[in-house]
This record gives sequence, C-alpha cells and structure tokens, in this order.
Amino acid sequence: MRAGLLEWSTVEAFRAAGVAHRLDRHGMVHDGMELRHDGAAFRLAFSELTGVPMVVYGQQEIVKDLIGARLESQGEIHFGVTDVRICQVGVDGSLVQCTLDGIPVEISCEFLAGCDGHHGVSRAAIPAQRRSSHQWAYPFAWLGVLAKAPPLSPELIYAVTDRGFALQSMRSPDVSRLYLQVPPNEPIHLRSDEEIWHELDLRLTGGTGKLPTGTITERVLVGLRAHVEEHMQYRTLFLLGDAAHIVPPSAAKGLNMAVADARLLAEGLDHWYRSGRRDLLDGYQSHSLRRAWHGQEFSEFMTSLLHVSPGESAAQRRMRRARLDLLRRSSTAATAFAEQYVGLSRP
Repeated sequence: MRAGLLEWSTVEAFRAAGVAHRLDRHGMVHDGMELRHDGAAFRLAFSELTGVPMVVYGQQEIVKDLIGARLESQGEIHFGVTDVRICQVGVDGSLVQCTLDGIPVEISCEFLAGCDGHHGVSRAAIPAQRRSSHQWAYPFAWLGVLAKAPPLSPELIYAVTDRGFALQSMRSPDVSRLYLQVPPNEPIHLRSDEEIWHELDLRLTGGTGKLPTGTITERVLVGLRAHVEEHMQYRTLFLLGDAAHIVPPSAAKGLNMAVADARLLAEGLDHWYRSGRRDLLDGYQSHSLRRAWHGQEFSEFMTSLLHVSPGESAAQRRMRRARLDLLRRSSTAATAFAEQYVGLSRP
C-alpha cells in the first residue's frame, strides 16, 4: 500500500520523461479535498485557488511504468542484487561492489545516485565526520486498509475528531484506501474488520452508517517519523528520496520530493555531459535541502493540524479548531495552504 497522491509538477516530470502514458489514462484528477471537524465539513478547491490539481495514481503503477520504459529502451535493470558495498567515493568517480546472480561484480562509475532508501548503503557511505542529520518520531501511527468498497467521496476526506484522525482516499472508483490514527505500538490485527469499519464510520461520518464497506484485502501499520540529512552530496555521491529525507505521510510529500530530487540531479548530469560544467551538480545539495525543509515544514503543520496527541490539553485542541476555522473562513489562508498542498510554494 504505497503513496499515490501526485503533485502536478510530478505529473509533468513523468510526462517529460515519456513515462506518463498510463498515468494520463488512469490517473484520477482531484481538484479539491474535504476537511471535516466538529461535525462540519468544508472543501478546499485547490484547482481554483492555485490553478493546478492533484492526481491519484498508485506508486506500484509508477514503478511498473518506469520498469517498462527502461526495458523498452533496451536498458538494463538488475533485481536480486546482494552484498552491495560502496567501496570508494572519489572526486572523479565511485566504485561499487555487489553480487549479481551469484557472481561478484565490480562497477566503476563517474557518478553515484543513492536512491536506496533510509536503510540503504548510500547514506552510510558518507564519512561520519561529514554527516549531520535530524530525526524525530510522532506518538501515533496510521492503521491503513485497502478495501473492495467505493469511496465515500470522489475526493480525499481528512477528518479531525477527538477520537483521532481518519483519512479516506482511493485507488480506483471501486477500491478505497482508508487510514485511522492509532497508538504507535498497536498490533496490526488488534481490531477486527468490523471494528475498523465502525471506527472509520464514527470518524468520517459521525456514525451515520453512510460509509461504504467491503472486504478488507490489506492492512499496514505506518509509523509517523521524520528524518533529514543535512549533507545530501559527497564528492560524486548524491542522496535522493528516502536516503536523504523522510516525511510523515500526512501531507503526501515523500514521493513527490523524491521525484523532484531525481529531476534536479538528472538536469545536473545532463548539463555536465553536454557542457562539462559542474555548477548544477555542485548546487544539488543546497537546492534539494532547501526544498526538503519546506516539505518537512508543511508535513509537520499537517501532522499537528490533523492529529490528537496523547496528553493533549483542551487549549491545544481549541487552537487546532481555530486553525481549521481560519482555513474555512479566510481565502488568503486557504490559498496559502493550497499552494503548499499542491507543491507550488516549494523552491
């Protein structure tokens, strides 16, 4: 169950790369979202406020499209590679060793893109004395389910309640993806399917019974945490995506930030091979890091806006309601929020 809410700049990046054929056919365009709290609901029409929509398209479908394009262009992709080690990161190139189909392999390269996630080898290849990072975790998690049930609404619904947060999303017109805020250590099978549907209905509809239900086909427990590497570049090694930064899923920025990293690095490499100049490559870290912190800031804002924290005071809850009320009443506040939501305000 992977992220699938794409900013318009991400859609344009896939189009520019020639891998958006299925995305353009099957992606679900969303012109707005709904926020529910205190028994009331209001819609944020971000297409009207910003001029661009969001698009829902599953991450697994994106991976399928990228693999298909790579194979169609006669490019190589190797799966099941083991024992990956970055042996050298030099100023003129890098050296990687791994085992491919049981055979030891050594790869020399001019540049190395570390797209191997938070637990990959790329991040650890930067010398400890050169590394500086920030990380924190939130005192709640999301219980996510995939269900054979039509969504309650054709647009995303974010529900803020005293019982906790709930989100209604979708994979298709007939398949819903839904999330409940739960304690971070809650066992994934603690709640029965019936209990999950009951709690979702309470939070999303106020217990009206109007939430469509169906067979739950998948469950996942998502911890909410954040991480930022201050050094996303070392000599000829570049960190991208989760190797460089992790955001809580509240604002759906992780995938979009990773694509932005890849697009920026691709532009720098193209510039290098066409002109022999490294100015764009040398600016990768400062540009990506600035954008990463903008994504973190909005993700932090969304997380605090949507969730009830353990031990939260009545005053903190009243302030959350005031923030939500401001979004409902002020077109200026709604526009600023929408620009961050669709990614227009990030550098």
